[in-house]
Amino acid sequence: MKIAEGATTRPTLLRRLCTRRMLVALLMGFSSGLPLLLTSTLLQAWLTREGINLGLIGLFSLVGLPYTLEFVWAPILDRFRLGALGRRRGWLLATQLALVATIASMALLDPSRDLLAVAALCLLIAFCSASQDTVINAYRRETLGDDEQGFGASLYVNGYRAAMLVVSGGGLILVHFVGFHRVYLIMAALMGVGILTTFVASEPALTSPLPHGLRESVVEPFLSYLRRPDAVWVLVFLLLYKVGDLVASNMTIPFYLEMGYSNLTIGMVVKAFGFWAIIGGGLLGGALILRIGTFRALFWFGLLQALATASFALLTLTGPSIGWLAFVISAENLTLGMSTAAFVGFMALMTDRRFTATQYALLSSLMGVPRVILSAPSGYLALGLGWPLFFVVCGIAAAPGLILLRRFRHWLDRPDVPPGVPPVSGEVGALLE
Repeated sequence: MKIAEGATTRPTLLRRLCTRRMLVALLMGFSSGLPLLLTSTLLQAWLTREGINLGLIGLFSLVGLPYTLEFVWAPILDRFRLGALGRRRGWLLATQLALVATIASMALLDPSRDLLAVAALCLLIAFCSASQDTVINAYRRETLGDDEQGFGASLYVNGYRAAMLVVSGGGLILVHFVGFHRVYLIMAALMGVGILTTFVASEPALTSPLPHGLRESVVEPFLSYLRRPDAVWVLVFLLLYKVGDLVASNMTIPFYLEMGYSNLTIGMVVKAFGFWAIIGGGLLGGALILRIGTFRALFWFGLLQALATASFALLTLTGPSIGWLAFVISAENLTLGMSTAAFVGFMALMTDRRFTATQYALLSSLMGVPRVILSAPSGYLALGLGWPLFFVVCGIAAAPGLILLRRFRHWLDRPDVPPGVPPVSGEVGALLE
């Protein structure tokens, strides 16, 4: 009887994973990740090749500001319908065509003569890219069921990372043969993947009328979120859940070098081998979320991620061993892919479908705070504690987020209970298990 049940369950799970909606999530992730490094890694290499001052190259990081401010104009993307394709696909096509035009325009400039124009164009690329991200996140939330958000997020993230690899790895290789100008033209052409996906994808059905007026478009999305009893705690959880991993990852390159690993080893094991471990972790995590639910996935994946982060302390005992490095990187990247899938899926669940773009953009911007601000003193922390204790402390830093997660257990795996609804008396014991 058990075998028969398993035989019917497995195809059902495969049918839920192998759908056009999931393929769209993957391809939209690729379209979303492509522009990011065109204004950072690839651009820095171009500016360095042209002999631009290091101080000015550093200032170019400011062109990434739109990625942290996307919630400011996200209400416009929720409020207005653009063109015949619908609210989501209309904005997607507009931002993607703008990205093709702006990325291709980079090929017309020479940084040594047109540095200010390059900066302005990069800022415009970042603005269009951040806008595309906002619409894609809203689209994924509105087209996938609550229990599918985790796997959809894992495909999106994997597509995003694949695009980053195309730009950072493939782009720099192509530069050697065709130069930077042609590479930017090639990357503009690759945005065609996103445009084609937009035409193939189905427009999400409107579950409520479009917002009207300033209050309903701009103010109501924030008030709607803050009315939830657990709203503030969810924001605290977003800050705490991955803080230990983010602080540790900020110091890994100096750590590898100080432990005696060569640049070649770091590139081959940490970057190339680690990339596929993250991809595998994302796919595995997304599939498991459908099996065990969002709460258990967030808890167990977060716990495994904390243990993997702490395991970097082992490398201080083994010396520069490629085998041990591969083991630690496998564990860290596999659990990173799993926990990221659960975390991004959780953020999607926290949004109201009436204001998906605005609320997701707000939560996404907040998620960047640990990466930018809380990671800043990581170097001083490593100096003060020493490498072994530093990574152990970073692992322990996951504990507050995992403890706080239990507060949400009564509604995370209950689709019939909306977020923020207090548990009935019979569920209080479950919270204390």
